[in-house]
Amino acid sequence: MRKKQRKDAQETRQRLLAAAAEVFAQKGYWETTHAEICRKAKANTAAVNYHFGSKENLYIESWKYAFEKSVEAHPPEGGIAPEAPVQERLRGRILAFMRRIADPDNHEIEIMHKEMANPTGLLTQTVHEKVEQMRRGMQSIVQELLGDRARERQVSLCVMSLVGQCFGPMLHLRRARMTPGTPRPAGPSFEFGVDELADHVTQFSLAGIRGIRRLDGARVATGPVSPVGAFPQRDRSRSASRSHVPAMRPRKRGTRGFQARPYLKTPRQESTK
Repeated sequence: MRKKQRKDAQETRQRLLAAAAEVFAQKGYWETTHAEICRKAKANTAAVNYHFGSKENLYIESWKYAFEKSVEAHPPEGGIAPEAPVQERLRGRILAFMRRIADPDNHEIEIMHKEMANPTGLLTQTVHEKVEQMRRGMQSIVQELLGDRARERQVSLCVMSLVGQCFGPMLHLRRARMTPGTPRPAGPSFEFGVDELADHVTQFSLAGIRGIRRLDGARVATGPVSPVGAFPQRDRSRSASRSHVPAMRPRKRGTRGFQARPYLKTPRQESTK
């Protein structure tokens, strides 16, 4: 009998977590009520306090639940073996991250959007603990690509750039996959899939990381190198011949517009005297 009671209690708890994650994702923390969650979970209104003690604890636990479900559906490594080439491991992580963001059944993303729009501060520590492990995995791959001499700040900036490239397009795609009538964010329409975007971000990022590594190698060999020096410069030798371009001065009173009158005499004018 006790085993059945424990099983029923566990099932009720799971239903509350699933219902809370969905409602918090739709309405955010402040607009959500116990009654609405319990009605969706088909549970007694006292069940929230019994299983979680408070709405605050349920909010934290429901985000954890949604996050773990998302990671279970989209493992961070993207199904790539640890011994695979580093370029493949990078693409695997980018693809898994994009799939998590674009998945309309992943409520952790919407909960975080509501939290950022109208913060409670309740998720700060929990999100940091859960996301930190993923961040370290991506940081390790970027460090390997940049080389042993790469500075920690440089690695962090590259990881930030990678994450930024994933978020924007995937949020557009996520909205496009939601039910009809959902407002779409402003911007161009995206007519490509997650895999194509992952390929692009991987190639773009690898090219950038190779460029940074080349600059660091040049800096070690010859001293500080300006990033501008890594790109071919336009030939400015012709600019000297344009040094005597006439200045524009207003016409005399009673006339319209401007006329070109040199303030200084050009070499040609001197020669005609």
